[in-house]
Amino acid sequence: MQPFDLHQRTRIVFGPNVSNQINELARSLGGVLDSGRPRVLVVCDPGIVAAGHFDRITGLLRDKNWEVHAFHEFAENPTSAMVDAGVSVAADFQPDLLIGLGGGSSMDCAKGINFVYSCGGRIHDYHGVGKATSEMLPMIAIPTTAGTGSEAQSFALISDAETHVKMACGDPKAACRIALLDPTFTLTQPRGVTALTGIDAISHAVETYVSKKRNVMSTTYSRRAFGLLGRSFVRVLQVPDDLEARADMQLGACLAGMAIETSMLGAAHATANPLTARHNVVHGQAVGLMLPAVVRFNGTVHADWYSELLRELEPHSEISEAPTRLAELIEEWMREADLATTLDDLSIPTSDIGLFVEDALKQWTGTFNPIELDEDSTRALYREVV
Repeated sequence: MQPFDLHQRTRIVFGPNVSNQINELARSLGGVLDSGRPRVLVVCDPGIVAAGHFDRITGLLRDKNWEVHAFHEFAENPTSAMVDAGVSVAADFQPDLLIGLGGGSSMDCAKGINFVYSCGGRIHDYHGVGKATSEMLPMIAIPTTAGTGSEAQSFALISDAETHVKMACGDPKAACRIALLDPTFTLTQPRGVTALTGIDAISHAVETYVSKKRNVMSTTYSRRAFGLLGRSFVRVLQVPDDLEARADMQLGACLAGMAIETSMLGAAHATANPLTARHNVVHGQAVGLMLPAVVRFNGTVHADWYSELLRELEPHSEISEAPTRLAELIEEWMREADLATTLDDLSIPTSDIGLFVEDALKQWTGTFNPIELDEDSTRALYREVV
């Protein structure tokens, strides 16, 4: 029996056009936000501006007497330098509320800004868990993708600008006060973004289900997430304007994020991160590439767990066959999404595997894998995807 300590810190509001409630929900947080002309800093990348989501949200706020400022100067995999730039903007504007609008990068960057603006120092000071030194600004997350589930987590993933090492900075104070899940915002995703974020969400559901910290709550979130995501992923690729499928993907991603918050991830993320750091492989591509090999590896001991998960989609799956079948299913989804399934597809030389192994064994996420990683097993995972 695995003990757990679960405190649901984030209010989740889900449904088409719930973003129209942004003013009322923000005011409900009380304090200085309750009256007058409060100040809100909206953190979103330029693509979200181009899609019209920024104007939609800020227009609703300005109509209700909010003073609005924006920070757009960041990119995928936000770095410590980007966080510093955002903190400088926040210091000049002095916001009362932060809004992270966009994908995981927007929400993580907003959390990173919040750590440093509210608590001082630099983002490196918050690498780890529970290092916030004071209360942080209230934050609202509005995801426009169905991927990271960052809206339901108290962690920001920030890369060191010089070493490119990803730093997980987590503290209960960093959790968003409200997450607005409006599936209409996900309709504007290009197919490639839908594919990459969807695979990322699926990887979260799969990894959290078998982590060392798995518990009765995390597995409940993981299974429900896997069912929603697995039934809808191909549908949103083939029929991108299917709002019901988009809603299932967004809710599934959020549930998987809730599972991460209480159970963490595993070897697929540990082995994917070096591919991103050394070859700029997009995270969803990297983790989707490694996940089938990790499922087969973990399945040598935990076939029963994978069978339970797979039964969300295939009720009559046999325990002994479940790891292989699940790995094959993930590979099928990768091909349907036009994503690479080998290192060769990505033009990554096998001569780099030694470096990847060294990097992967330093990743925090790998410590939660249900089978302990060592040099030989990690090398075998990379060899399986050559």
